[in-house]
Amino acid sequence: MIIMGIDPGTRTTGYGIINEQNGAISCVEYGAVKNSAKLSVWDCQLRIFDGISKIIGEYNIDAVAVESQFFSKNPDSTMKIGAARSVALLPATRAGLTINEYAPKRIKKAVVGTGTATKSQMQLMIQKMLGLTEKIEPEDAADALGIAICHLHNHKFMERIK
Repeated sequence: MIIMGIDPGTRTTGYGIINEQNGAISCVEYGAVKNSAKLSVWDCQLRIFDGISKIIGEYNIDAVAVESQFFSKNPDSTMKIGAARSVALLPATRAGLTINEYAPKRIKKAVVGTGTATKSQMQLMIQKMLGLTEKIEPEDAADALGIAICHLHNHKFMERIK
């Protein structure tokens, strides 16, 4: 099963693709669509859409996972992240992929075992689970891999209870 995790943001949208085969999890690819602060919000959204579209077109992805909607104290930030999230998920919708949403605490619990895990704990556990030797950069890509791992665990659990 090939799962793509997406961590949307206006300036940096992280993505991570994992593959589970016969109980073994491997990292297929990770990275980010990065946008300069000089770009308009519209140009940023177009770059996110095009970047995620290209990645979905390159891989035989079975499912997409994303962190559930983020709410900030700053309404402007919330709206910008919501817009980035929408344009990042449109290519998955167009491709007919199922989109699965997970709360941040659930993602942390699935990866580290506690919903209060720190970013560094998440980073280290994701590296170990995927057998990666180098730190995953940018952090948004590590978050996206964590989101994909969370979906894999959830999917396997749901399959067992069927």
